[in-house]
Amino acid sequence: MQKSKKTKEKNMHPHIIHEKETMFELGTIENNVIQYDFDKIVAYLNYKGKLLFGKDFKIYDEDLFLVYKLCLFYIRDYKNCEKYGIDPYKGILLSGPVGCGKTSLMKLLKCITPEHNSYQVIPCRQITFQFNGKGYPTIEMYGSSNSYCFDDLGVEPDGKHFGQDCNVMGEVLLSRHDLFIQNKRLTYATTNLNANELGERYGTRVRSRMRQLFNLVAFDKDCRDKR
Repeated sequence: MQKSKKTKEKNMHPHIIHEKETMFELGTIENNVIQYDFDKIVAYLNYKGKLLFGKDFKIYDEDLFLVYKLCLFYIRDYKNCEKYGIDPYKGILLSGPVGCGKTSLMKLLKCITPEHNSYQVIPCRQITFQFNGKGYPTIEMYGSSNSYCFDDLGVEPDGKHFGQDCNVMGEVLLSRHDLFIQNKRLTYATTNLNANELGERYGTRVRSRMRQLFNLVAFDKDCRDKR
């Protein structure tokens, strides 16, 4: 993998990650720029995945190209991002069938650059349930600050607060779009739905904003269930 980012004075070894007593060197530094090694990144992801998700976790060979493209985004390899149609200034919408590993990857990949791409993974149904109890401050909380990965976007129920119905995640995404325009705060999400289904779920206005918010990265529709 080609040049990705300059090292910073406060962290002279951002390409080296320590996990318990094991050290992972994900690349080398040449002229103050990290040259990442994809094979070393995959080795680290397999190790870290087992720590987070259990001993049966693995990166499957058929997913390597998708993982490669996501890694380009996370390490800010601008040249290769352009080559593969990835805009590093947008977030990621990772789509694919149930059980293909979307949530695990979004939790895992940010670990290769712990000083960047920090976000909290939140199930969309949890946000809806919070809205049901607390109302519109929930939309303000998730729509106006911090970085989030909204997990399982599109299959959450509509919200209801004191008898008033609300498409909660649609409203959150509109607010996230405003946040993106104002200060370039990135948003991430996973979904089982395709673009047409998301349009039906949230409407054309939200779908248009999602095009501006996200890079769409998709597993093959016939991807195996890995659970």
